[in-house]
Amino acid sequence: MSKLVVTLNAGSSSIKTAVYKIKHAVLDETPLLRASVSGIGGEGECRIQTDGEPDVRRPFRSSGGGHDDAWNCVFEAIDAGLAKAGYSPDAVSGVGHRIVHGGAHYCKPERLDGTTLEALAALCPLAPGHQPYNLDGVSHAQARWPEASQMACFDTAFHRSQPRIAQLFALPRQYEAGGVIRYGFHGLSYDYIAQAAPEIVGPAAAERMIVAHLGAGASLCALREGRSVATTMGFTALDGLPMATRSGAIDPGVLIYLMQQRKMDAAAISDLLYNQSGLLGLSGVSGDMRVLLESDSKAAAEAVDYFVYHCIREIGALAGALGGVDTLVFTAGVGENAAAIRAAILDGLGWLGFDCDHKKNNANGPLITTRKSSVPAWVIPTNEELMIARSVANLAVDGF
Repeated sequence: MSKLVVTLNAGSSSIKTAVYKIKHAVLDETPLLRASVSGIGGEGECRIQTDGEPDVRRPFRSSGGGHDDAWNCVFEAIDAGLAKAGYSPDAVSGVGHRIVHGGAHYCKPERLDGTTLEALAALCPLAPGHQPYNLDGVSHAQARWPEASQMACFDTAFHRSQPRIAQLFALPRQYEAGGVIRYGFHGLSYDYIAQAAPEIVGPAAAERMIVAHLGAGASLCALREGRSVATTMGFTALDGLPMATRSGAIDPGVLIYLMQQRKMDAAAISDLLYNQSGLLGLSGVSGDMRVLLESDSKAAAEAVDYFVYHCIREIGALAGALGGVDTLVFTAGVGENAAAIRAAILDGLGWLGFDCDHKKNNANGPLITTRKSSVPAWVIPTNEELMIARSVANLAVDGF
């Protein structure tokens, strides 16, 4: 019987998992099942998707345990799905974890051991909304499947191909030596698009491509020949585009002002920038783009305009880093589903040669530009879980 690989993507408010089969070291890229829990900490939903069957959804509400309740829900869903497919929990031979921050040293997937986990825990201050929850997922998986190999797949690793000049800050050299550089994030998503795009886009994907990963967390990446050249996120996942609740790029002088004049400490500023800003802060309505697009609020409309403006501006900057652009790809929740946002961005990029085909765009593509557009734009759904599963499957060559 096939061995099984579990992928885990644990965050502050959600957990996503998928189970894949491996037979004779070959990965079946259609998941046996997917399960997710959203709305951790409040009223949410547990969703189970089994290959070939209708989705199962049920309400989920955290008690005092919060994430413990969510993990129990996820594990129950996995166990039930495996039993239905004729597998025991012992069939799980490998578990792949999305780890947001790998620092300067982790440039490829790594087996997890005590030394690695200690090094990754030290990076929690650089990704406080992600890293602690990622590592908590490792602990839960180790307890659930103690005999399975555990592997970390890093969101920062993909960007280690960037030229040195793109990774530096203009700070005294000792800060670089201490790890203060631009890391970049969403690397699993960009890596997937880099691998998937050539079959969909054609030769242009191997040249100068800009990928817009637009979701609750949002960033852009410039790729040349499938490798990261520049990206909008930096030392942390706060930088670059405005996001659901994160500020995006901000003048450092604002932070000095908040400390000196408003007497805010580091904890208060961190909460402001990570949890109260972005689309939520600007709109006063929501950080969810779907809600903002349906709202009649002027502040909500302005928040949307602000997001679009910064996407246009940063795509222009990345085109400069590449010396031009041959194709643009939209991906992630907003990028894949918000036709109005894509259209507004493309309309603002007419000077680069984009001409939106509104009928195709409203149908979510995949090609969403007209024939007269000198640069094509595409919608390609991302698949971070598959990237993790592929990495774990490579272990099967030598045995788990």
